[in-house]
Amino acid sequence: MTIKVGAPIPAGTLAESTEFGDACPLGPNDVDVQAATAGKKIAIFAVPGAYTPTCSAQHVPSYLNNLEALKAKGVDEVWCVATNDGFVMAAWGKDQNAIGKIRFLGDGSAKWAKALGLELDLTERNMGMRLQRFSLLVEDGIVTQLNIEGPGKFEVSGAETLLSQLG
Repeated sequence: MTIKVGAPIPAGTLAESTEFGDACPLGPNDVDVQAATAGKKIAIFAVPGAYTPTCSAQHVPSYLNNLEALKAKGVDEVWCVATNDGFVMAAWGKDQNAIGKIRFLGDGSAKWAKALGLELDLTERNMGMRLQRFSLLVEDGIVTQLNIEGPGKFEVSGAETLLSQLG
């Protein structure tokens, strides 16, 4: 069942790496989704995969370009989540010049995707289980906005949509 507006954000553990060694990101740390959203307003956007064309060229830039406007409307943090491991998410965030601005969190086993009811089976395309492309706003652990893209689309999950919903 797909998460709905008004529902609590489901429990889950995501992986985040923010430190880098000589060759690659250092070991990811666990992020408890419910604890990390408690008492905060968090804009979360999900992508099918790090380094994929639409995700890299449009989705992440929409949030980078609108980061200050989101914060001006009370958003405490912006998260990018994908079904990649924390190492890949950190490397991608670094390549996007977004580390320290957007939190890049990995749901490598798609457990949280399933808890949200927003998993996407791309096995036939040799990509396994992924997250659907979406954005949501969580306020103190409760989903207050949810924008789910249609297959192959990028129309409603960019930062501009969440900004318009913040009033």
